[in-house]
Amino acid sequence: MTQDSKMSRHHTSHWGAFTAEVRGGRLVGVRAFEKDPAPSPLLESIPDAVYSESRVARPMVRAGWLENGPEKGGPGGGKRGAEPFVPVSWDEALGLVSGELSRVIEAHGNEAVFAGSYGWASAGRFHHSKTQLKRFMNTLGGFTDQVNTYSTAAGEVILPYILGRENFIREASSWDGLVRDSELIVCFGGIPLRNLQITHGGSGEHRVEEFLRQARESATEFVNIGPLRDDLSEFLGAEWIAPRPGSDTALMLGIAHTLAEEGLHDPAFLKSHCTGYEKFEDYLMGRAGGTGGTDGGPRSADWAAQICGVGAGTIRGLARRMAARRTMITMTWSLQRGDHGEQPIWMAVALAAMLGQIGLPGGGFGFGYGSMNGVGNPGAGLPTPTLPAGENPTGSFIPVARIADMLLDPGGRYDYSGQERTYPDVRLLYWCGGNPFHHHQDLNRLIRAWQRPETVIVHEPFWTATARHADIVLPATMSLERNDIGTNPLDRFMIAMEKAIEPLGEARSDFGIFADLAGRLGTREAFTEGRGEMEWLRHIYEVARERAAERLIDYPEFDEFWERGHAEVPAPEKPYVILEDFRSDPSGCALNTPSGKIEIFSETIAGFGYEDCPGHPAWLEPADAD
Repeated sequence: MTQDSKMSRHHTSHWGAFTAEVRGGRLVGVRAFEKDPAPSPLLESIPDAVYSESRVARPMVRAGWLENGPEKGGPGGGKRGAEPFVPVSWDEALGLVSGELSRVIEAHGNEAVFAGSYGWASAGRFHHSKTQLKRFMNTLGGFTDQVNTYSTAAGEVILPYILGRENFIREASSWDGLVRDSELIVCFGGIPLRNLQITHGGSGEHRVEEFLRQARESATEFVNIGPLRDDLSEFLGAEWIAPRPGSDTALMLGIAHTLAEEGLHDPAFLKSHCTGYEKFEDYLMGRAGGTGGTDGGPRSADWAAQICGVGAGTIRGLARRMAARRTMITMTWSLQRGDHGEQPIWMAVALAAMLGQIGLPGGGFGFGYGSMNGVGNPGAGLPTPTLPAGENPTGSFIPVARIADMLLDPGGRYDYSGQERTYPDVRLLYWCGGNPFHHHQDLNRLIRAWQRPETVIVHEPFWTATARHADIVLPATMSLERNDIGTNPLDRFMIAMEKAIEPLGEARSDFGIFADLAGRLGTREAFTEGRGEMEWLRHIYEVARERAAERLIDYPEFDEFWERGHAEVPAPEKPYVILEDFRSDPSGCALNTPSGKIEIFSETIAGFGYEDCPGHPAWLEPADAD
């Protein structure tokens, strides 16, 4: 390519699809995807990120670990994050990594390797770092994994007991129906537009602001419940209710008490589609035999007002409005990150059930509106290309946020979703595609825990805090330096991610790194299946295309898709309403719960005997309450 030659390449990112403009082999700018009605301005930062001085240029090893070996130079002493790094060749780096994997697995078993790497990484579905790592480790006999996500863990765990599956934490009624049918949208946590610039896996369109404006024009009323007024856009003219942070469950109980006390709830729906409401109502009204409370009294609007700092009249007035109108209850994922984070999730479902509007157009509940772009997009839920990770033979895992607990307490016992489990004795951390020092809840404790393993290996394009606290850092490519496919189940578009520039420095793709490591460890054929990058892209695309055809959705052939740069599926004519089929036929479309119904009281959860999670939604004082 000559210095003046120019070219354009289709691509996408978590902030949306774009065209990369390249001159003389260098990325010089990006243009937003022409079909995106509201592209994110964050796209403009991509060229600066690609050429950032913080890029990892070549394989690096921490000096003390390289000099003294993993057992003396690895754990303890606070040296990770403090010592300098020494550059090494790729051959030496791969030898060190393969040697460490062999040593730890042979001496301590596969469970001693934690490869539950967590993080968004880049938008591509094939070069999805965490999946590449899992696939590689599964060819070696498995590893210790992590389950759930920091964003939605409490919801993912509680919802299968209430509604039969965890997908309801992000599966929502589509916006085209809400703008037509909702009369009142009550937003716990608001719907902050700033969050809606980003989608895991990328997106072809950002439409939520458009839908919100349509809703306002159709006279839909909004209530913003949260500490920040601007978490719901000013143009909506929303009523703002600001409860004390962390008290949303108490507020919802006060609303529910008003519904029950004034006969505004729907007994017929609660009987036909739900189970356990009577026990919950005993608790709600403060009757003898009620459970899960702190004082045994009724959870009235007056009671809630003392906890929330919201007037009892405001709570009663909102309850009456919700009962009188077609009401959608929305909740951002942020509410589940607090102490007892499963309770507002459960309580939102119970409140929507009391209104009797679950499964009706414009009514019910929805989680994640305002947490990420794509939730509620018309046409969501499409089959997407996915690299198979394989099966983990060990079955070893921890909940996502317990990494520090695991490292500090090997062999310790803990409870998870009705199970009593034991932390594995992890000797090697392998992180690929994420930065736990960015999202973990107690960084000082994580830093202490991070000193415990014998070896920490990280793939990274940048010198993040995680890379700086590693022993071996392998420079990974950014998405513009490789070919991939970008999409997510919440979008109507699939984007061909064409390689635009050559890798900077000595960076290699995760796939290339793992293929070479697998070659040294005798599992290359199992890992690659004889396919290179483009062969894999064609393969996973065709698998997704076959799955789409089973649902009468037509994806173009791969060559046509790659040439055009994107595939688009029209939005369905009929808006999607969650649990619509269940509402119309609760027996024929039973939920995957023990009762086949919505479980307002769960005998299963009650049977766990957890003091901090009774068998129905309840107000439980946060651990840090005054």
